[in-house]
Amino acid sequence: MSLSGPTLEVHDVHKSYGNRPVLRGADLSLPPGRLAGVVGENGSGKTTLLRILAGQLAPDRGRVGYPGGLGYCPQHPILNPAFTVDQHLRFFQVAYDLPTLDRARELTEILGFTGYGGHRVSALSGGTRQKLNLTLALMHDPPLLLLDEPYQGFDWETYERFWELAASLRDRGCSVLVVSHIAFDTTRFDVLWRLVEGRLARVEVPVDAGGAVRAEGR
Repeated sequence: MSLSGPTLEVHDVHKSYGNRPVLRGADLSLPPGRLAGVVGENGSGKTTLLRILAGQLAPDRGRVGYPGGLGYCPQHPILNPAFTVDQHLRFFQVAYDLPTLDRARELTEILGFTGYGGHRVSALSGGTRQKLNLTLALMHDPPLLLLDEPYQGFDWETYERFWELAASLRDRGCSVLVVSHIAFDTTRFDVLWRLVEGRLARVEVPVDAGGAVRAEGR
């Protein structure tokens, strides 16, 4: 998982929908071993930016590079409701060409859903679906992880486990980028950006009385 240069480079990314510009020159550089966040108001372009970073959407102009590959955990899990947890793990094992499911099993233990292997996705709670969603994004040990509102639906214990997992990934040299409307526990981040007016502005990780940074306009 070790890279000598940045795990993610975003340079002058623009995107418009018709006559409505959404991104107006977003720039970002993320070195290995960083836990980073991007916050922004609803409608600020976070989803568009994340889809471009994940390779799901092409920018109108600019460049995105991630030389070591990535793992992507979307806000809304894309899972087959008729398949079990174990079937999903097996399918992704084949897709990632992994010799074993050892890492996936380790992640299910860390996130606290080891007993759900035979359960169909349709029978899982929203929080457990999100745990599976996160496991599928992480089980191949990518050097870069893109997370969209990753703790949505988690109870407090799982929320704490998530941050412990994110910190351990950072310590192993992985870069973790969390995209959220509200970034809680911002002191956990090494670097934080705010998406406003289509650009990414560096934030000095301020913490209010509630322990959260809310995306605000300039």
